[in-house]
Amino acid sequence: MSKEVGKTEYVSYLDHQGQYKGIFAWIFATDHKRIGLLYMYAIAAFFVIGAFLGLAMRIELIAPGETIMKPQTYNGIFTVHGIIMIFMVVIPGLSAVFGNFFLPIMIGAKDVAFPKLNRFSWWIFMIGSVMAVLSQLLKSGPPDTGWTFYAPYSTTTGTNVIMATSAAFVLGFSSILTGLNFIVTIHQMRAPGMKFFNMPLFPWAIYATAWIQLLATPIVGITLVMLIAERLFGIGFFDPALGGDPLLYQHLFWIYSHPAVYVMILPAMGVISEVIPTFCQRKIYGYKAIALSSLAIAGVGFLVWGHHMYTSGMSEQARWFFSLLTFIVAVPSAIKVFNWLSTMYKGSIDMQPPFLYAVSFIFLFIIGGTTGLILGSVATDVQVHDTSFVVAHFHYIIFGGMGFAFFSAIHYWLPKMYGRMYNIKRAKWAWGFLFFGFNLLYFPQFIIGIQGMPRRYYDYLPQFQWAQVISTVGGFIVVSGILMMISNLIAGVSKGEIATANPWHGSTLEWQIPSPPSLENFDEDIIVKENPYDYE
Repeated sequence: MSKEVGKTEYVSYLDHQGQYKGIFAWIFATDHKRIGLLYMYAIAAFFVIGAFLGLAMRIELIAPGETIMKPQTYNGIFTVHGIIMIFMVVIPGLSAVFGNFFLPIMIGAKDVAFPKLNRFSWWIFMIGSVMAVLSQLLKSGPPDTGWTFYAPYSTTTGTNVIMATSAAFVLGFSSILTGLNFIVTIHQMRAPGMKFFNMPLFPWAIYATAWIQLLATPIVGITLVMLIAERLFGIGFFDPALGGDPLLYQHLFWIYSHPAVYVMILPAMGVISEVIPTFCQRKIYGYKAIALSSLAIAGVGFLVWGHHMYTSGMSEQARWFFSLLTFIVAVPSAIKVFNWLSTMYKGSIDMQPPFLYAVSFIFLFIIGGTTGLILGSVATDVQVHDTSFVVAHFHYIIFGGMGFAFFSAIHYWLPKMYGRMYNIKRAKWAWGFLFFGFNLLYFPQFIIGIQGMPRRYYDYLPQFQWAQVISTVGGFIVVSGILMMISNLIAGVSKGEIATANPWHGSTLEWQIPSPPSLENFDEDIIVKENPYDYE
């Protein structure tokens, strides 16, 4: 893929070999685009594994009693599913893949600020992922604590908790280094003329996310080290039998893990803020409001962790304080939704697959956000705490949010990444399967959660079976849609039609360069005008 552009030879990053050849040209690459693809290949593989583990749990729950596995096996699969999906897919997902690939291009840079550190971050991610997989295979069995590793059970169970928590600790370092790299890149490497309020909204979302990664991740790292120390040396941090306090673990864990929700969702919102105006052929409505709301979500998100702990015995004053903050953090999210809908108003809408996934995101995120307010209110949360209602809410936010935004992003940017186009009709069919199957899978869980169905349970009363059957059918439809989507994208990359430089008529910088991008992104220096999304 090389051609003449002016007097300079255009060399695609896909063809560039450099010092190393073959697979080593990728493993030792410092090009941000190749590193973004390395993350994507790894995360896609983990996602498929996690999806099939989730389907196995759904098959088990199709009827009361034992169907395909024992209770201990179910607990292990439940924990493995959570570790893979949270730490190896959802948290790194959009930021590591599309942040790496497109952030430098969208701000007019030739690479990230620290290319070798970027490569090291991917190495650490893979080391942590291998450790997480090994924790499921060692002799004492996979951890059965759930992905939250709640003490004191996690300090006393005989399963591989130390290996799993060590894996999460290592993965946290990758997240910290990636966030640091992105912050420095945005501050130091913007093109001449690109001020902060000239940046596209996806870099804004990555910027807000990076601060959360940098400031919040060390907290969970310290917490996991304390947990490991208690198991190894009997230090009484969390186990009451040793003089510890299990509520201390919950506070430390959620001080990180609730901001981590915004590590998952803020890049997703950035993707939607790029896709909506492109397929409506309009400038985004309320550019500054969306940009600043990303920072507001990141800031307030550090203060709302206590709403996970209303039933733990915290004081009444703490409960109403955390409830108030939970409702406040919903305001900047609502600003984004309002501005997305306003952008679509009277737009020339082109119903292409990226737009279908983006609109699905808005619909599912509204359901997830509204039910989140039910959980944020003390009176209602006490009734549905630790029920299937929480499972449904969580997946509407995470899978319906980050997942559908990731699908939107890959369908939006794949022609730019590879220079080839996937089959549009098949992509729409896959979207239909995923959207219909997702709602069939998770919406019944709201209903039986209100009726009292506990979450994380291997067995249940017969009165809940109708919903479990519907959810299991939805699970099969979702997995079918995932396989259909992945096969279509792979076919597009390998033998799809050659894509033009700007197939969607986008206005940001990545659409002004050839597809796939050249080795250093830009063959000529660019100047950014005052108006956002307007370049020369």
